[in-house]
Amino acid sequence: MSYLENDTYGMYVTGESGENKGPGPELMGANTLIGDNVHNLQDEHLGEIKEIMLDMRTGKIAYAVLAHGGLFTIGEKLFAVPWSALKLDTENKRFVLNVQKERFENAPGFNSDQWPDMADSTWADSVQTFYDTPGSSL
Repeated sequence: MSYLENDTYGMYVTGESGENKGPGPELMGANTLIGDNVHNLQDEHLGEIKEIMLDMRTGKIAYAVLAHGGLFTIGEKLFAVPWSALKLDTENKRFVLNVQKERFENAPGFNSDQWPDMADSTWADSVQTFYDTPGSSL
């Protein structure tokens, strides 16, 4: 799935002369990004975005929740990926995460029944360190 398929308001429509008719891709609706695929630089599928989490104190996106593996949510593993680690690939209508698939499969993750305590700075720091992103907390 891609953000074009979720674009109910025509934010990403391109006119006949090739110009964008809406704010995308510089500004994008969060709900249009849910379900977007995430690949690595080797073009391997890592998962899909299930949720976008906002830091209500700062008003910024803290992280994306990626799902990997499983079938219809059974057996899937969830990963909190810092938003700054993801890059939008407008040509292929997906996100890119610069991490090897084998490494990603061993990233700090969780299941839907046991969400991490984001107030735990040790856990947040481990995620930031894993993805080599700046900041001491998500």
